[in-house]
Amino acid sequence: MNYFLQSSSQFDWVKILMGEEDWTFLLETVFRTFIMFCVILTSLTLLGKRGVKQLSVFELVVIIGLGSAAGDPMFYKDVGILPALIVFTMIIGLYTFVTKMVGKYKPFEKLLEGKSICLIKEGVFSIDNFKKEVLAQDEFFAELRIKGISQLGQVEEAIEEVSGEISIFYFPDEKVQYGLPIMPNSLETKRTDIPDSNYYSCVFCGYTEKLAPAKEHKCPTCQKKEWVKASNRKRVV
Repeated sequence: MNYFLQSSSQFDWVKILMGEEDWTFLLETVFRTFIMFCVILTSLTLLGKRGVKQLSVFELVVIIGLGSAAGDPMFYKDVGILPALIVFTMIIGLYTFVTKMVGKYKPFEKLLEGKSICLIKEGVFSIDNFKKEVLAQDEFFAELRIKGISQLGQVEEAIEEVSGEISIFYFPDEKVQYGLPIMPNSLETKRTDIPDSNYYSCVFCGYTEKLAPAKEHKCPTCQKKEWVKASNRKRVV
């Protein structure tokens, strides 16, 4: 018993609470937390919705911030508990403030959360919108195939939601159009000449029309010159 009392009296409680820093570091911790919160929030916003799929930007900021605040005092002797508690309080406070601002002011919500974006309209890429998102064509085609789509003429509209999810609205079978095929290796047969009269799709934007034989044809939508034979295959559900 005396041994435990003696050991307890030898604890440096100031060092346990503050680590290697003095009390003035608490104010610096407030400043550091605010700066890092802004850095994380800005970074994730710049990464775009695909980087935080199925999590809101704010939820991810809280997870990263609180995870770091909880982890460092556990592993590093020179990191005190009180600065970590300030980090927790600051992040939760900022999260609450930002959430209220998002709910109260629509422009603020659009600035941080973004808005839903149309990626495909009537079987053709909305090129200007597509360029704004960090989204590779192969990745996007893979998502469409998972939803049972084999060619873009089956898609009336595809919308990227603020969560990063893709919402698909399909043409009914009787209205399915010719469109750009998106099955694996389907674009490997692209060519600049039009060998026979048939429906062709622009490889870049998905614009589709019936073309006559020609040595070269420029897409009226994106001005590109590479084409692939279009498909009018219906969805198999």
